[in-house]
Amino acid sequence: MTFKPLHDRVLVQRQESSEKTLGGIIIPDTAKEKPAEGKVIAVGDGLRKEDGTILALNVKVGDKILFAKWGGSEVTIDGKDFIIMKESDILGILN
Repeated sequence: MTFKPLHDRVLVQRQESSEKTLGGIIIPDTAKEKPAEGKVIAVGDGLRKEDGTILALNVKVGDKILFAKWGGSEVTIDGKDFIIMKESDILGILN
């Protein structure tokens, strides 16, 4: 893929959620919520401050993250679905 986000934006691939609950109940596709967990695929250079310096992002390619449920814009690149969001829409990094 040849896509690089600009500034403080991040390209995220949503991680699929389990089709079963812990109790064994199978969840149909129509009842599933979109997962708010994903993997960082690409990152921009960082946020440009007023004095012209660039503030580097805290996330890096390969990080597993939690993000705001309605954050970002959904896009399709090379036939795959991704989300482009600002770093501020990311809630945290999963270890």
